[in-house]
Amino acid sequence: MTSEAIVATVHRAWAADLPPRTLYELLRLRVDVFVVEQACAYGELDGRDLEDRARHYWLGGDGHPEPVLGCLRLLKEPDGDYRIGRLCTALPVRGRGLGRRLMAAVLGEVGDGPCVLEAQEHLAGFYVGYGFATVGPAFDMDGIQHVPMRRERR
Repeated sequence: MTSEAIVATVHRAWAADLPPRTLYELLRLRVDVFVVEQACAYGELDGRDLEDRARHYWLGGDGHPEPVLGCLRLLKEPDGDYRIGRLCTALPVRGRGLGRRLMAAVLGEVGDGPCVLEAQEHLAGFYVGYGFATVGPAFDMDGIQHVPMRRERR
């Protein structure tokens, strides 16, 4: 793997404003990573991608052959908390800071608000670096260990 920097632009859109092709590419990447690569047969499409308060972030390749290099989803829960989920990057560009760029962008929007997520257990340290703390025991989600995490109001 090369450490060569990748030129990519962070994009953000409300669910209702996503062009169908972009939504397709976001969902394709998520299925490629979470279902195919991780060999985890589960319903990736959970019904929340098109909620009124769903926001999608992604990195476009700016000349890279892949149209979407990474993505994540931000939801606003009924209790007012933000929920970060579905963070992933394409396998050929992994390890080059793209996940960090997406987290910086989404936390810029979250600001001081409380925020929750469910991290794959082996990635919990990544989120600790952004102020998240584990708030419960690990649990199995479709064959992969996860931990609930929370970042309190800052």
